[in-house]
Amino acid sequence: MSAVDLNSRKIQFNKEKYSTPICGPILILHGLFGSSKNWPTVGDFLSRYSDVYLLDLRNHGDSPHADEHSLASMVEDVEVWIRKNGIVDPVFLGHSMGGLVTMGFALKNPEVPSFLFVQDIVPKDYPLRYDLEFACLRTDVSQFKTRQEIDAALAKILPNAFIRNFLEMNLERMESGGYRWKLNVEGIEGSPRLLQDFFQKFTENPFPKKANFLIGGASEYFLEEDIPVAKKFFPNSKFYRIPNGDHYIHFTKAAEYKRILESILEQKDDSEFLVK
Repeated sequence: MSAVDLNSRKIQFNKEKYSTPICGPILILHGLFGSSKNWPTVGDFLSRYSDVYLLDLRNHGDSPHADEHSLASMVEDVEVWIRKNGIVDPVFLGHSMGGLVTMGFALKNPEVPSFLFVQDIVPKDYPLRYDLEFACLRTDVSQFKTRQEIDAALAKILPNAFIRNFLEMNLERMESGGYRWKLNVEGIEGSPRLLQDFFQKFTENPFPKKANFLIGGASEYFLEEDIPVAKKFFPNSKFYRIPNGDHYIHFTKAAEYKRILESILEQKDDSEFLVK
């Protein structure tokens, strides 16, 4: 297994609210089929607290492609990126697949993170069930002239406009005039065992520092019965649930999401979304 050199974008600490950073650099790790392009709004908000780095995980965004797409390989990529960039005491914010990488990194390297934000995901094995998404991403888009034409074609496969628009953020215009998918679709789809029982290695060695789980109340990714699973690996954890929130609460419930981040980072302990 060899690491890839991850692409990242830095958002400078803006001194809008504090004269010096109140925590270590904040690293944001996106979810499956996502990229750093999904996170500038949250990144800008968090830059009032510290420097923020938006990372592209392997096979996504502008990071290199690789045949292997496993949690172990993505954790190794982040380890290399942190060493290369001299990052000290980082705060992690990981969504979905990025949340799995965040948790995996923390369990393997408990001395490195200062604390965690994990969005709507649990340290357990998830099946790679995205048949409609992969069908869209396998669509040849090289001959289309506009994004509207592509969206109309994909709508016949995937009726959900929100998810289509999310996938279409991976489109890139080619010099020839057509489009291409920036994702390494073959590499991702060829890794159905993304986790490979990664977490079971750490059942006797939980992460001792603070972990904050941000949950969508209507999401199928994090259920009530998953709280004990998370606590097994992250005993010093708190859980925040946004009512009627889906898997993408950073976007669909942005105001509530930012209130949770603010309450935690400013140590207010006053969030109405705290699960008690």
